[in-house]
Amino acid sequence: MPVRESAVEPATTGGRRRLEPDPQVRAAILATAGRIVLTDGVGALSIAAVLGQTQLGTRAFYRHFGSKDELLAALFVDMARAEMERTRIPMEAAADPVRAVAAWIDGRLEMAFNDEVAADLRRMSVEAQSQMSNAPELVAAAYGEILHPLVEYLRRGMDLGLFTDIEPTTEAQSLHGVVWANVNRHWVVGDGAIASRPHDVAALRDRVQRFCLRGLGVAPEMIDDVLNNNR
Repeated sequence: MPVRESAVEPATTGGRRRLEPDPQVRAAILATAGRIVLTDGVGALSIAAVLGQTQLGTRAFYRHFGSKDELLAALFVDMARAEMERTRIPMEAAADPVRAVAAWIDGRLEMAFNDEVAADLRRMSVEAQSQMSNAPELVAAAYGEILHPLVEYLRRGMDLGLFTDIEPTTEAQSLHGVVWANVNRHWVVGDGAIASRPHDVAALRDRVQRFCLRGLGVAPEMIDDVLNNNR
């Protein structure tokens, strides 16, 4: 879809004029890049492809993004913010940091087992994860967005003595690894049988939650209380 740039051109030193970044143009570039990635994967994304669909010029692109990698990183950050917006409400409503961490884990697991989670969000998460080995710098900011609330509540729980002998940032990365391994298994294996049996989904959720909360040093009776109340 063609994008029209703003005509606002503030003067600069020497009398030359240049366009300032336009939020609407930036959003259009990101939306186009997102469609390309969702349809054909990260490998299909190129500046030429984006410009062809938006009918913008090269200067317009570089006014908003320094490179294709910068565009891709921004795309992943937008995805992460959308995902955390979905998870933020139950975390903030939680009665204590242990339940907030449990809510974060549930939010990540829902991507695999809850059909109400947007397919686009699922696909973009897979594409982001695919870059972890080859180009971790592209997803570093996005994972920072995803882990930020988890680190915050881990720190709060540590200060209250609910979590023992932890380093919040390291534990957040470990929890993400455990949860993602289970999400990825479902997507890769395509275990429709699990998805179709609520009892099995609940059993997997309890197993993941119990494993993660035990690793944080949460008392067994509190883990039971958290899991029983969230069923």
